[in-house]
Amino acid sequence: MSTVLAENPSYLAPEEYLAAEREAATRSEYFNGEVYAMAGASREHNQITFNIAGGLHAQLRGRPCVAYVNDMRLKVSETGLYAYPDVMALCGEPHFEDSAADTLTNPSVIIEVLSESTERYDRGDKFAHYRRLASLRDYVLVSQRRPRLEHYTRRGEDWVLHEIDGLDAVLRLPDIGCELPLADIYDKLTFAVTAMLPADHPA
Repeated sequence: MSTVLAENPSYLAPEEYLAAEREAATRSEYFNGEVYAMAGASREHNQITFNIAGGLHAQLRGRPCVAYVNDMRLKVSETGLYAYPDVMALCGEPHFEDSAADTLTNPSVIIEVLSESTERYDRGDKFAHYRRLASLRDYVLVSQRRPRLEHYTRRGEDWVLHEIDGLDAVLRLPDIGCELPLADIYDKLTFAVTAMLPADHPA
C-alpha cells in the first residue's frame, strides 16, 4: 500500500511505536525511529489482495499452514523494519515478536500488490529489508495494471526472478504447496487492450 511520512518525524523507540500502533485507528510502518502513515488502497488493489487470500485459504485449509492479509504486522528483526505486507504465508509454526501475537517474524512467502506510489520502494529498499528474513523463500510483486507478476525465489544466497505474464499463467509457491492461476488472482478486474500487450509491443 501507499506510505507517506507521518507529520511528526521525531524519533520513536520500537517499543514506543508498538504501544502507539496497538492503540491507533490507522496503520503505520516504522523504521529507524520514524513512523510512516499508510494511505488507502485502490479498488483494484483490494480486489487482488482478496483474491490471493481467498485462493491461499482454500488450499491451506486443514494443513499446518497459515496466511495473513495486510492487518498482520511484520517485523524484520535483522533490520528493525515494521511493515504490513499485503499477504504473508508460511507452513509450520508462526513466530511472533511477543505474546500479543500481532507481529509475525518468520513468513516464508510475502506478496505485495504494486501501487504507483510504492512500486520503486517495493522493488528496492523494502525488498532489501525482506531479503534479510532467514525464513523468506518467495517474494511476489503483483501488478495492478496488467496480469503480470514478478516472482523472486531464494536459491541459496541468490534470488532468482521469474516473470509471469497473462491470464493463462500460474503462480507456483512450492514452499507452501500452493498454486494460484493468474485468472483467479485477477478475477473481477478488466484491463485495457494495450495493457494486455507485451511491454515492447509497438502499440
